[in-house]
Amino acid sequence: MNPEEKAWDDLRAAASSRLRPGFARGVLRAARGPGAGAWVALRSSAAACLRPGFAARVVRAARAAAAGPSYASQLALSAVTAALCLAAVLLLHQRNQRLADERNLAEWRAIVAFAQEIDVHGR
Repeated sequence: MNPEEKAWDDLRAAASSRLRPGFARGVLRAARGPGAGAWVALRSSAAACLRPGFAARVVRAARAAAAGPSYASQLALSAVTAALCLAAVLLLHQRNQRLADERNLAEWRAIVAFAQEIDVHGR
């Protein structure tokens, strides 16, 4: 046996000596989960906690959710989206128009000032 195998064997022996009796059986039992009787008891206990008609309400709600949006809600969403887009276009157009007017007025003021200057010097 090489030194590495001996080290592993020593580690296994030291670890297994620290486990309580029945540890492996408990691990296997936990890995398998509860038995069939425990599941039956759990289901009956849970069913006793539910109000009558619970399953029908859940199925009805699931079908309503799966049906998707109605035609009226889609139409309303489209109308709101169109209104928001139109408002955005109008605001941007108004802003661009105002900026163009300000730029044109500034250019006309410069032309008028130049024309008045020429008129004063020309007399």
